[in-house]
Amino acid sequence: MKYLPYWLTAFVAIFLDQLSKYLILINFEDHERRNIIPNFFDLTLVYNPGAAFSFLADMGGAQKYIFTVLAFVISGWLARSIVKGEFGRLGNWAAAMIIGGAFGNVIDRFIHGKVVDFLLFYWQNWYYPAFNIADSFICVGAALLIIESFTQKTPKNT
Repeated sequence: MKYLPYWLTAFVAIFLDQLSKYLILINFEDHERRNIIPNFFDLTLVYNPGAAFSFLADMGGAQKYIFTVLAFVISGWLARSIVKGEFGRLGNWAAAMIIGGAFGNVIDRFIHGKVVDFLLFYWQNWYYPAFNIADSFICVGAALLIIESFTQKTPKNT
């Protein structure tokens, strides 16, 4: 029961990610863009067969399995760290966010063979690569883990 808020956070991340992707998939054609904030933000439907910034996208499909295994290994380590008390409160929330985001993208890899991205930010000729809600949870979680690493005292039993 003590870890329930963290598991719920991971579940909410997965739910919000998959719901947002479902809504994009039923309302957009591939590569369609709809402007939301002029000269700054569009919704679009693109697929990413790789990882962040299409890293390893050209591996012929092997990346699907590599990134799925990686998500399970890292999520398992993070979940274990929560249960073993290796993080402080902020770290637990961060780990839960990363776990939820990772599994949101794993679901895409199983269903579509690639990740659905749809948030596109840009300014003039500069474009940030399209991403999704799962990616946001992963990035915020990673940033929070870094912040905690600077603020948490080293456990005495190590």
